[in-house]
Amino acid sequence: MKGSSGKSRAGAVRKGGKGAAGKQVGTGGHGRKALEGKGPTPKAEDRAWHPAGKRKAAQERYAAAGGKGKPAGKVAGQGRGASAPRGASGASRRAKSGDESEIVTGRNSVVEALRTRIPATTLYIAARVEMDDRVKEAVKLATNRGIPILEVMRPELDRLAGDGGVHQGLALKMPPYEYAHPIELLDEVIARDETPLLVALDGVTDPRNLGAILRSTGAFGGQGVIVPQRRSVGVNSAAWKTSAGAAARVPVAMAANLTQTLKSLKERGVFVLGLDGDGDVSLPGLSWADRPIVIVVGSEGKGLSRLVAETCDAIVSIPISASTESLNAGIAASVTLYEIAKLRAAE
Repeated sequence: MKGSSGKSRAGAVRKGGKGAAGKQVGTGGHGRKALEGKGPTPKAEDRAWHPAGKRKAAQERYAAAGGKGKPAGKVAGQGRGASAPRGASGASRRAKSGDESEIVTGRNSVVEALRTRIPATTLYIAARVEMDDRVKEAVKLATNRGIPILEVMRPELDRLAGDGGVHQGLALKMPPYEYAHPIELLDEVIARDETPLLVALDGVTDPRNLGAILRSTGAFGGQGVIVPQRRSVGVNSAAWKTSAGAAARVPVAMAANLTQTLKSLKERGVFVLGLDGDGDVSLPGLSWADRPIVIVVGSEGKGLSRLVAETCDAIVSIPISASTESLNAGIAASVTLYEIAKLRAAE
């Protein structure tokens, strides 16, 4: 109905759906995107939070660790779930992840990495840095190897080092860490006519603990560290920093399944010692010190997992003061390595 003004009243609907110019009246497609939705649902394996996506990520990590993309299966001498073997020497390590580079920070860590000729792509030096002996050696080593040297402002080095990182004016960019194979690591130790002394980490997630354990392993005659493929810390820039360069000398192997790897080590004559405060064997005067040994260190909070504890030949405890509840993973490993090294030297 029209009023005296000749205009349509408020709320009236135009019949025929056409405007004054005879054009179809509509929303102009404003609701089209809502009707179209967000497209097809991604496959389960493409969703990072989905179990299938986690399995896919684990398989990719396994392939990067030396499995060549094959699912974990039976391997001669290892059992189900172990990483597939590779033919490289102990100095050759498999990359844990994709193409992401690692940044090694700190003067000692950078110099040690350059000394051992670990592949590196760029050396970063803070502008107006104090040229002490370590900085000079880093520059010399990088120059001799043809590694590009970039002088950058300290805020840029702070960014490269990450939150809480201490770079001391030096940083080294390098490819992802390449992991050894646990059984090949053992074979190489035996081939050198050495008594194996390895450390395995069961769920340790703090890279500073890994770095400390690498440092202690090198200091007390250990030949390598084994980390699980899942739920464990890997060799990253924080571990490199804490190790004070030991990560460049002590090989780290990756086990697709730690329990199966420990069983394989036992089949090859290695004695598996788990560390736990409630262990029934006391560390001082350990009677098995002269045997091939792998020391298993549990996670920072829960300690040894049930399956790993059941696989151990003995659970060893470190006597401590009643006023101290426990030792962290890095310190416990260091004390045990020292005691075994001392007992071996006394023989």
